Amino acid sequence: MPIYTLIGPIRQLLTMRGLEAKGPLQDSQLEIITEAGIFLKDEKIHEIGSYWEIYPEAQSIGAKMETLQGDFVALPGFVDCHTHICFAGSRAKDFAMRNTGKSYLEIANSGGGIWDTVTQTRKAALEQLVKLTVKRANRHLTDGVTTIEVKSGYSLSVAEEIKMLQAIKQANSETAADLVPTCLAAHICPKDFEGSAKEYLETISEELFPILKSENLSNRIDAFIEDSAFSPQDIADYFQKTKDFGFDITVHADQFHVGGSAVAVAYGAISADHLEASSEKEIALIANSDTVAVALPGASIGLGMAFTPARKLLDSGASLAIASDWNPGSAPMGDLLMQASILGTFEKLSNAEVLAGITFRAADAIGLSDRGSIAVGKLADILLFQTSDYREITYHQGRLKPKMVFKRGVKI
Repeated sequence: MPIYTLIGPIRQLLTMRGLEAKGPLQDSQLEIITEAGIFLKDEKIHEIGSYWEIYPEAQSIGAKMETLQGDFVALPGFVDCHTHICFAGSRAKDFAMRNTGKSYLEIANSGGGIWDTVTQTRKAALEQLVKLTVKRANRHLTDGVTTIEVKSGYSLSVAEEIKMLQAIKQANSETAADLVPTCLAAHICPKDFEGSAKEYLETISEELFPILKSENLSNRIDAFIEDSAFSPQDIADYFQKTKDFGFDITVHADQFHVGGSAVAVAYGAISADHLEASSEKEIALIANSDTVAVALPGASIGLGMAFTPARKLLDSGASLAIASDWNPGSAPMGDLLMQASILGTFEKLSNAEVLAGITFRAADAIGLSDRGSIAVGKLADILLFQTSDYREITYHQGRLKPKMVFKRGVKI
């Protein structure tokens, strides 16, 4: 027997449906249903509209009534389309060094940086990585993030990358949040690999890719294209093999230097993430493609550097998603709503643009069409904020958290 649930009455229901996938958005374009009800059937949305019109039908079939007292605003569950929450250890030392003026490369050369996390993550047992990932995912879920992309990339060998992706897969079964795994074996060339960067990538593609498919560990491949990681020339054959295997591609692009976004567009990447260094040329390239631009304000805050040029990207016609980049090095905060609100302030984004960036546009960035809006047939991933005005949510810059979170129709 199906389980029916009626949620309401809701002062403001922001459906986030009917909005363009690309380009700028105005708050006046938001569909807001007042005194609304959301009628659920199992894990999906069955009907939305006036609470008092839906109520008799719900009552007649014995639906569970999630009756709200006071004022609430409903939003779709947030989607964080770029995180690194599967890791062990801390990089507090790196943060302290950055605040004394040390550069990213200076910290890496002194034993910090990505390789420090690789060392600590390799030492961690599978069970420890599962526990750490579940703990972080559950914190995100409490904050309203119901879908979380999670990257590997802190192990950098075939066997250890498999361990990380197995940990992400197991963690997905132990949290109510949906975890979307991404293989980032091309994070940096490991210090202990005896060979060139291209040879490392050849090893990964030949030995790891078949296992990813056979064990269903990931259908997404990421790579860090940067002076300290892999060049566009290094990555060319790797991404061609990625396409041959049928994986989706995403790229760490234009974080410190340009070049990555051009590769992302050339290989039909589903998203290009970071883009802090992107110029007018790169912005136009992305805007004229189907690649979603993903801003990572947490990294800008953590590194003390410029934000992704979100306003220019939107005004050029790009699709803009916003993600936390939660990781132990450059973005340890891991608060998606706070970071998105701050980005909105600095880049002059409308509420509609900020909320689109962490709902349906973020879902687009990981290839998911069944979430990101409150509409019939979509997953019942729903957030309820205790306020009468949706604008209070970004106004409080992340301090106003959801009072209730529903994941696949279940109240968390």
